[in-house]
Amino acid sequence: MSSADALPVTFAQVCAAAARLRNIAQRTPVFTSRTFNALTGREVFFKCENFQRGGAFKFRGAYNRLAQLGDEEKARGVVAFSSGNHAQGVALAAQLLGIPAAIVMPNDAPPVKLAATRGYGAQVIVYDRLKESREEIARQLATERGLTLVPPFDDPHIIAGQGTAALELLEEVPDLDALVAPVGGGGLISGCALAATAMQPTIQVFGVEAVGADDAAQSLRAGTIISIPPPTTIADGIRTQAIGTLTFPIMRELLRGIVIVSDDEIVQALRFVIPRMKMIVEPTGAVPIAAVMQNRLPAALKRVGVIVSGGNLDPALLGALLA
Repeated sequence: MSSADALPVTFAQVCAAAARLRNIAQRTPVFTSRTFNALTGREVFFKCENFQRGGAFKFRGAYNRLAQLGDEEKARGVVAFSSGNHAQGVALAAQLLGIPAAIVMPNDAPPVKLAATRGYGAQVIVYDRLKESREEIARQLATERGLTLVPPFDDPHIIAGQGTAALELLEEVPDLDALVAPVGGGGLISGCALAATAMQPTIQVFGVEAVGADDAAQSLRAGTIISIPPPTTIADGIRTQAIGTLTFPIMRELLRGIVIVSDDEIVQALRFVIPRMKMIVEPTGAVPIAAVMQNRLPAALKRVGVIVSGGNLDPALLGALLA
């Protein structure tokens, strides 16, 4: 048995998720930019999950998880905790499947994400991320109401669903040298690494974190999961304090490495992609773009796939970026 066979999620589960999501999730477009290619000296392919339902890749994992609940579980409802995109993904998936949903969100989540989550019909419970534990609040609600807890990343069905983004990219653009994606809890990068390395064993997969939010990099260096204080990066989707117990072994086995970008570099990437490529991308979605712009990948890797994770950009921040 190979080491990949011993991992907690399999490529077969990613393929099953793809079948479940067919005609429900958007098959998001793959964009290129001659200017970006000239700037970076690479051929770069952007998998645009900013055009996904709910505005981010999170819908994939959320729907894959909720669709597999039993009838009684669906009737009782679900609870999730999230800074924004998982909240929207779960709320939308629950709406489509007729499942009641409660979402625990921080009081400093982008207003556009709070409004969208409520707009999909979910009950939003707000907490203070500096004083309260979102996991404890969600688990208490699950116990009190008999709800199924839908974690943001540390669940095999969530990981498999997220991996369908890379599956679609490599179906459309084979023979990539590298794949890069942002790392929060590790659900996206783990699922994408499973799909990419199964479809193309020679591909090199890199996660990208922001300065001060480098818990995955620290964990991979230490060989054990490291927890960090609440990060303050502009990339709100990767402000997790620790990666998951399921995502960690997948990342350790399949990632070539983690690269780090600064908030200033993320802003530079946003200021390129929004006016030049005419795409609304949130800071977390710009994290892997920044890594390629700043030449953080080995020079030999010329054909690069980038998972643009989401486009739920707060209008006030958009105005500030373009000012």
